[in-house]
Amino acid sequence: MDASAFAPGGQLFSVDPLERHAARGHGVVTSMAAGSDVIVLGTSRGWLVRHDFSFEDAHDLDLGSGRSGEHSVHRVFLDPGGKHCVATVIHPGGPETYYHHARWPRPRLLPRLRNSLVNAVAWNRQTITEASTKEMILGTEDGQIFEVAVDEADKKEKYVKFLFKLSELEEGIKGLQMETTMVGNATRFYVMAVTPTRLYSFTGIGSLETVFASYSDRAIHFMELPGDIPSSELHFFIKQRRAKHFGWLSGSGIYHGELNFGAQHSSTSGDENFVENKGFFDYSKLGESGTKPRSFALSEFHFLLLIRDKIKVVNRISQQIVEELIVDNSPEISKGIIGLCSDASTGLFYAYDENSIFQISSSDEGRDMWQVYLDMKDYATALSHCRNSFQRDQVYQVQADTAFNTKEYYIAASFYAKMNYILSFEEISLKFISVGEQDALRTFLLRRLDNLTKDDKMQITMISTWATELYLDKINRLLLEDGTGTSSNAAAESKDSEYRSIVTEFRAFLSDSKDVLDEATTMRLLESYGRVDELVYFAGLKEQYEIVVHHYIQQGEARKALEVLQRHNVLVELVYKFAPDLIMLDAYETVESWMMARNKLNPGKLIPAMMRYVSEPHAKNETHEVIKYLEFCVKDLNNEDPGVHNLLLSLYAKKEDESQLLQFLDTKFGKGQTNGPDFFYDPKYALRLCLQEKRMRACVRIYSMMSMHEEAVALALKVDLELAKAEADKVEDDEELRKKLWLKVAKHVIEQEKGVKRENIKKAIEFLSETNNLLKIEDILPFFPDFVLIDDFKEEICKSLKDYDSQIEQLKQEMDDATRGADNIRSDIGALAQRYTVIDREEECGVCKRKILTAGGLHQVGRSYTSAGHMAPFYVFPCGHAFHANCLIAHVTRCRSQEQAEKILDLQKRLSLMDRKAAKDNGGNMNGESVISTTPIDKLRSQLDDAVASECPFCGDLMIKEISLPFILPEESDEKASWEIKPQPTGQKILPMTMSI
Repeated sequence: MDASAFAPGGQLFSVDPLERHAARGHGVVTSMAAGSDVIVLGTSRGWLVRHDFSFEDAHDLDLGSGRSGEHSVHRVFLDPGGKHCVATVIHPGGPETYYHHARWPRPRLLPRLRNSLVNAVAWNRQTITEASTKEMILGTEDGQIFEVAVDEADKKEKYVKFLFKLSELEEGIKGLQMETTMVGNATRFYVMAVTPTRLYSFTGIGSLETVFASYSDRAIHFMELPGDIPSSELHFFIKQRRAKHFGWLSGSGIYHGELNFGAQHSSTSGDENFVENKGFFDYSKLGESGTKPRSFALSEFHFLLLIRDKIKVVNRISQQIVEELIVDNSPEISKGIIGLCSDASTGLFYAYDENSIFQISSSDEGRDMWQVYLDMKDYATALSHCRNSFQRDQVYQVQADTAFNTKEYYIAASFYAKMNYILSFEEISLKFISVGEQDALRTFLLRRLDNLTKDDKMQITMISTWATELYLDKINRLLLEDGTGTSSNAAAESKDSEYRSIVTEFRAFLSDSKDVLDEATTMRLLESYGRVDELVYFAGLKEQYEIVVHHYIQQGEARKALEVLQRHNVLVELVYKFAPDLIMLDAYETVESWMMARNKLNPGKLIPAMMRYVSEPHAKNETHEVIKYLEFCVKDLNNEDPGVHNLLLSLYAKKEDESQLLQFLDTKFGKGQTNGPDFFYDPKYALRLCLQEKRMRACVRIYSMMSMHEEAVALALKVDLELAKAEADKVEDDEELRKKLWLKVAKHVIEQEKGVKRENIKKAIEFLSETNNLLKIEDILPFFPDFVLIDDFKEEICKSLKDYDSQIEQLKQEMDDATRGADNIRSDIGALAQRYTVIDREEECGVCKRKILTAGGLHQVGRSYTSAGHMAPFYVFPCGHAFHANCLIAHVTRCRSQEQAEKILDLQKRLSLMDRKAAKDNGGNMNGESVISTTPIDKLRSQLDDAVASECPFCGDLMIKEISLPFILPEESDEKASWEIKPQPTGQKILPMTMSI
C-alpha cells in the first residue's frame, strides 16, 4: 500500500538505508542502541560496533575477550549523549554485563552483575555527565532492580546497589524509564518498569535506595494487561530533556499517556499519580487479526509499529493508521527486521536487521495534527497546532457553524469574527440578517473590529458606523417595547435594566470608537434617532464643546456647562462666548468658575457679560457677584486693565454707601511698579461719574489726585469744612498755593461767622491758629466787614506786631554776623599774602630728585617764570613736598587726561611767549625791570598754578587715581613685546657649548 494514501498532506516518515554491512564481519546484529548521532550494535560473536556519524568513524570492541564458544550480545544500551554504553553478553557460563566509555579503548566488566541478565537500563538525564553516569537503574530477567554508577576515571563501577525485586509475580523486567524533579532542596524520583504483563510505577523523595525501600511496607502501584507479546517495551518521548508522554507495548495493546511530573494528584494507594490523559490502542485497529508488533518506537504524535518487515505509523491521538513504511532489507540475505530504536537527542528512529541499519526520519509530523484534533472536536488544541491563518479559519468555521446551527448566535458571531479568508464579511453578515438576529450581528461587528488592524481605516469606520446604527436601533426597540404597557412589573424592571445596560454599553462604544467614527455622520445618526444625551456625550468626546455647553445652558444646568468649560483642552474663547448666558443663569457659580481660572481669563473680555448682569435689577442685600469678581481681579490678580477699574468704580459709585468708593480711590494699585501710575482708572470718567451720582467726597478726592487743588477745596467747602482744611494741607511743596487755599478756607469761615457779635469774630480769628502761622491777621482783615471795630482785633494785631519786631531783630543779628565774617575773611587774605616757608639747602625735587636750589645752568629753566638769581623756579606745598616748576608740570601732564594735558601745555606755551616778548621789549631798560603792565602774564601764571599746583601730586587726589593705572601703559606695548621669550624654530640645531678652564 502506498504511504501517501494515509497521509494526504504528504509523507510524514521516510526510510533510508544507512549501513548495509553494519556488523563489519563480526557475526550478525543482535541488538542496537542510539544516542546523539552515535549507534552501537551488538553482534552474535560478542562484539560491539560503535558508529559515530558526527566523525564518520567506527570502532570494533570485543566483549568475548578471546574466549571460545557462543557469546552473543543480548542487549545494548546507550545514554542520550552517546558517551556511556552498557551491554549484556550471554556466555556459556552465564550472562555478563560490560560498561564502555566513548574514550576507553575496551569495555570493562561489571563483576558484581555476573550471572544477572540485564534487560533494561534507565538513565538519569538530569544528572548524567560526560565523565560519569551518576545513578542509573538496571532491570534483570529475574525481576531484580539495581542502582549502578560508573565514573570514567575509576575504570570500574563506583558502586552496585540492590534496590528491589518483583516477588509477587516473577517476571523479567523488559523496560525501565526514570525521571527526576526538584522539590525544594530534595529530589523526587519517578520510575516506570514493565514486565510482559505489568507496568509498575515507583515514586518518592530522597535517594533511589530510600524510594525503593519505602515499598517494603506499602503496595506497589501497577497496571496489568495480560497477553502474549514477543517483546514488551517501554518508551518515553523526550523533548527538551524532559519526558512528555510514554508508551508501553503490551500483549493486549499499547497503553500510553501524558506525563506531568509536577502534578499533585494522589492515587488511592498513596502514590503520586503523574500519568494524565491515559489511552489504550487495541491491536485490532491494525486490520491484521492475531498479528502483534515485534517492536515499536514513540514519536511526538505517532506510534511506529514493526509488523513483519513493515512499519505502520499510527497517530497516537486519533489511533488511525496514517502511513505504512516498507523496509527494503533484501530478504534473500536477511531474516527480516529485528527491531526499532530511537535517538532522543536528534529525533531520529532506526530499524535494523542482521546486517543492515535503516534510518527513519520524520518530516514535520505535527503538520496535520490540527485536523486530527478538529475531527475530535478538541478545538482549543486544534488551534494550538494550526500553522497558518487558513487552518485557524477552518477551526473557527466549524465552531461557528456548530453554534449557528444550534441557534447560539452570540457564540457563532464571536467565532465568525475571527475568520479572515474562508468566508467574506458580507457572507457572514447576511447569515445573521437572514435569521433576523440584529443583536448577534452587532456582536459580530464589534468582535470583527477587535480583529482589524490600524491599517484597515476605511473598513473600521464603516463597521463602526454600522454598529452605531444597530445600537440606536436596539435602544429604540427597547423603548418601544417598554412603552406598550402590557408587561408585568418584573418584566418592566428587566427591560429597564436591559435598556440602561445597552445605553451604558453604547456610550462605552462611542468612547472607544471616537477616533474612527465620522463626526458628521455619527452626529446626524444620533440626532435622527433623538438621542440628545448621547449626542452631547459624543460631542464632548470629539471636543465639540460648544454643542455641549449650549445644550446644558438650554437645560438650565449652569454647573455642568461650567464644568465642561473648565476642562484644560477647552478653548478659552468659549468661556467668553457663553459668559453672558451663564452669568444670567447662575451668577454665583459663574463667578466662582472665573475666579478659579485666575490668570487664564482676560477680565476685559468678560466686561460685556458683566455689563449685562449689571443692567438687571438686584435686591439690596444681594451679593453683587460682578463686584466680587472685579475686586478679585484688582486686588488678588493685580489687574491693570483700565476698563476693569472703570467698571468697578462705576459700580461703587452707584452704591449708597460711599466708603468702598473712597477706599478704592485712596488705593494706589500701581505702587509696586517702577515709574508706574498710582491708579489705572480714567480720572476724568471717574469725576464725571461721581458728579453724576452726586458723590461729592469722591469728587474732592479725584480733584486732589488730578492736582486740581483749588477746585477740590472749593467743592470740599460745600460738603465739609474739615475736608476742605485737609485738602488745603495736602499742598506742601508750593507755599504760595497752600496760602491761597487757606485764604479760601478763611474767607469761607469768616463768611460763615457773619455778624457783629464779639464771639463770632473771635471764632474767625481762632481759625488762624490752625494754619500753623501760614496766615496772619493782616491776610484775613480784608474779609471782615467794614463796620467791625478795631478793638476786636487788638490782641491779634499786637501779637502780629511783636512777631514782626522779633523777625527784624533776628535779621539785624544775621547782618552783624555776616559783617564779622567778611572782616575775618579779609584778614585771612591779608595774612595769606605774607605766608612763607623755609627751604633747606639739601631739599630735593620730588620728581627729578635734584636739589631744589639748583643753579639755572644746571637745569633748563622755563622763561615763563622769573628766576631768583641763578635758581630754577619751584613749588613748595604745605605738606613739605617741593618740585621744580618744569618737573611738576611734566608730572601732572603725564597723569592728567589728554584734554587736561593739552590745556596745561597751551597755558605754558602762551606764558612762555608772553615772557619772551616782555624780555625783548625791556632789553635796554635799567635794572632789568619791566615798565609795561604784567597783568596778562600774571593772569596766565595764576591759571597755570591752579591747573598744576592746586594740590600736592603726592598727597592729593592725583596720587589716589594713579592706583588704578596699570604698571605697563598701552604706549609701552612695544617695549613689553621686546622682552617676550619666543620659541626657537624647529629646524634650528643647538650645539653644545664647552668651556675649558
